[in-house]
Amino acid sequence: VQLVESGGGLVQPGGSLRLSCSASGFTFSTYYMSWYRQAPGKERELVAGIDGFGISRKYADSVKGRFTISRDNAKNTVYLQMNSLKPEDTAVYYCNGRRSGNDYWGQGTQLTVSL
Repeated sequence: VQLVESGGGLVQPGGSLRLSCSASGFTFSTYYMSWYRQAPGKERELVAGIDGFGISRKYADSVKGRFTISRDNAKNTVYLQMNSLKPEDTAVYYCNGRRSGNDYWGQGTQLTVSL
């Protein structure tokens, strides 16, 4: 089982970025996929989640209207489109896949929002 995040980097406030998470080793379409983030000195928090069909989505209040989670089951990939980025979005972003007691995590990708 492998989850590999990509797309992180340095972006200015107000900018946009898209994270990708490529999955392998499990039946991707049957898993609930989420993005979490962890800022220095803070606990890991849920950012967004999406069901296997890509129909039901949920977001943290802090990112609603700015972030969009999506998935492409044909490519075994989940995305996080991030717009209107703020310095407080700076964190390591983790991809998570969950189903029936299985809980898989990626290694994380760093997003830094700064001038």
